[in-house]
Amino acid sequence: MADTVRAYLDLLRPYCKETPRAAVILGSGLGALGDRLEDASAVDYASLPGFPVSTAPGHRGRFLFGRLAGVPVVCMQGRLHLYEGHSARDVALPVRVMRGLGAEILLATNAAGGINTGFSVGDLMLIEDHINFTGQNPLVGPNDGTLGPRFPDMSYAYDPALRALAERCAAACGIRLCKGVYLACQGPSYETPAEIRAFRTLGADAVGMSTVPEVIAANHCGMRVLAFSLISNMAAGVLPQKLTEEEVLEAGRQNGARLERLVTAILQNL
Repeated sequence: MADTVRAYLDLLRPYCKETPRAAVILGSGLGALGDRLEDASAVDYASLPGFPVSTAPGHRGRFLFGRLAGVPVVCMQGRLHLYEGHSARDVALPVRVMRGLGAEILLATNAAGGINTGFSVGDLMLIEDHINFTGQNPLVGPNDGTLGPRFPDMSYAYDPALRALAERCAAACGIRLCKGVYLACQGPSYETPAEIRAFRTLGADAVGMSTVPEVIAANHCGMRVLAFSLISNMAAGVLPQKLTEEEVLEAGRQNGARLERLVTAILQNL
């Protein structure tokens, strides 16, 4: 794995003019923030030999390098998902690469279904913890000690100091910020109403099909993690309606600006 990461670092470093302080993952319908980078350069995943390619709707599938709020960043404008057929190790590969470029913080975003009935479509949720229901883990297999320990601790998978910073920035921006537990499923089918009832019993507040493999890999390689869910729809059975992909993307277009403002404020205060 380390050899693979080094090979991609050699290809990407010419595009990376400054050591990025943060790595930002832009989830479904939230890619517009990447278009605000200053002095930006872009590299499509497909241009990197053998690199996994994003096929999900609304995901551009490229790395962006530049400055956001004056902070050097590397962004994933579109992520990889298990449901696309990628292995958990492949889903985590971009995180390892961004860490190799020097990023110390992972700031991840996603679109998720609201399980907590106190949430509404358009709410932003600060992820406090997660439940891995994907049945996969990017650390399965031989461990490369140069990347991280065999058994990484996940007690503070989402950095408490960064979460506190996010709450302060949200208050200063006048943004309502919910908090909760994110549960990840493999997808691509949406969950059944019975599954959502079970997940609520387990303590989940939102459900999605991403983020957890990346967060595990980031903790493994020593990154501090901060993550948000945009509640793009209420989960199956919460409302008397079917779920659609278009609903998720439209929620991102309508509500993504607040998440962009929050992410920008957080970067300004790192």
